[in-house]
Amino acid sequence: MFSKLDSVESRYEEVNMSLQRPDIASDQKRYRALMKELSELEKIVVLYRDFKKKTASLKDSKDLFISESDNEMRELLREEIKQLEEQLPELEQQIKIALIPKDPNDDKNILLEIRAGAGGDEASLFADELFRGYAHYASSQGWKAELVSYTEGNVGGAKEVIAMISGEAVYSKMKYESGVHRVQRVPKTEAAGRIHTSTVTVAVIPEVEATDVKINMNDIKIDVMRASGAGGQSVNRTESAVRLHHIPTGILVHCQEGKSQLANKERAFQILAAKLQALEDEKRLKEASDVRLDQIGTGDRSERIRTYNFPQTRITDHRIGLTIHQLDAVMSGSFENLIDPLIAHFQAEALKKQSTNSY
Repeated sequence: MFSKLDSVESRYEEVNMSLQRPDIASDQKRYRALMKELSELEKIVVLYRDFKKKTASLKDSKDLFISESDNEMRELLREEIKQLEEQLPELEQQIKIALIPKDPNDDKNILLEIRAGAGGDEASLFADELFRGYAHYASSQGWKAELVSYTEGNVGGAKEVIAMISGEAVYSKMKYESGVHRVQRVPKTEAAGRIHTSTVTVAVIPEVEATDVKINMNDIKIDVMRASGAGGQSVNRTESAVRLHHIPTGILVHCQEGKSQLANKERAFQILAAKLQALEDEKRLKEASDVRLDQIGTGDRSERIRTYNFPQTRITDHRIGLTIHQLDAVMSGSFENLIDPLIAHFQAEALKKQSTNSY
């Protein structure tokens, strides 16, 4: 591990020096790329330098303890040694986590799609509640959630909600939400008090620049129409809604929440690009090794990942066997109660795989 850390530190110094060169400073693309690399390397280097400093301090304190005859000084050194011995393993663990190969999409914004599945009206009602919960969570993280499209259900709720969520490292946390969410509760219309089971499908797609994905305009059918449904308060009722049909894949993108047809069209193409890139990524992952597929298995939107049991105020995440009785808090936006344990679990799994390899 330490030889790799030395290499990271050397690369950090190298990038730092490169950024001071006039030819790099004048090349905005290279400059931004190096600044991003420097930022990533710095997270590891800061931890490593702190580890080296504390390790050296521990050695010095132990040496002093052996040679020191004053009882009061020996007691102070004993306490210092104890603190350093407690801090170093934790610091080493942080370094190991920092060295885990990063998902290239972790820093990206996301396209969030929530669709009602089995269960009819109940599924639509839960789709809306789930979206509102995510919106509150996004707000608590300092992110921005923008509604793109909202298709109302028969008795309220939403058949489909599409939103863009932007902010710091959104995908790194929200990627664990992709999959089938199952809800168990008694519908308001159920006179006999029987519990019904419904499902909602969530897809979390990393944002891409529309220019980064090649789209043949001959493959696109563009329709414009009047915006409809509950949607946002500022839905434009003129013919500003835009629908794109990507004929080769059958992907449909509908965008209506923008202030103008042009804004909706731009956003629709951005969403289409993200979906096409996601298809390409999925294709590559299917060709990957079983180990890699294990690592990304949590992103499968056909996988049942979680059950929300309202009568018991219980939520169970089936991937890691986590059960919490904080349903009201989660639906009000406290998704960190589920997401943080997932992050910790998959980091631990990655560390296990990493420990079998030499650094």
